[in-house]
Amino acid sequence: MDAKKLTEGPKGAKELTEGQRAYEAKRAAKAGMTLDAWLREKEKRAKAEAAEAAKVTTPEAPKKPGFFSRLLERAQKPL
Repeated sequence: MDAKKLTEGPKGAKELTEGQRAYEAKRAAKAGMTLDAWLREKEKRAKAEAAEAAKVTTPEAPKKPGFFSRLLERAQKPL
């Protein structure tokens, strides 16, 4: 499609366009890092955030129905 979109590299790493590379280089320079170190750190942070999000979204066990819920359920059953 468009040459500016992200494409998969030979090792599965995403290649950056010129504009994206320039933007990330500015951010790396501001942080006092090289571009490669910045991208590795960014990937590490993204994985940590994804793991944290997965940990947070684990479903909890359903609560036991309360007294009135059980009473209403029994009232709905036929005799």
